[in-house]
Amino acid sequence: MNQNSKQDINITHNTQAQRFETTVNDHTGFISYQQRGDTLVYDHTIVPQELGGRGIGSALVKHALDYARENDKKVVPQCSFVATYIDKNPEYKDLV
Repeated sequence: MNQNSKQDINITHNTQAQRFETTVNDHTGFISYQQRGDTLVYDHTIVPQELGGRGIGSALVKHALDYARENDKKVVPQCSFVATYIDKNPEYKDLV
C-alpha cells in the first residue's frame, strides 16, 4: 500500500481555529483563514517538512477554494501559495 497516496488525505474544517487541516503520521498541515463578511482571507498554508512533496498543500488549498465556492464566498489569496495555486488553476480565478 502506498502511504503517499493523495486519496489518504482527510481534510477537516476546524471552525474554532478558522482553518482546514489534515494530520498524517502525527504531523498536521493546514490552511488558515480570516472571515470578513462574505470573504475568506486565506492567510497561511503550513505543511510540515515531514509531509512535504506529497501534494498536501495543494490538496488543502483545493479543499479551501471548493469550500468557498460551495458557500458563495469570495477569496483573498493573502498567502503566496494560495495565489500561485489559483494562477495555475484558472478555474478558481472567479473566486478572487
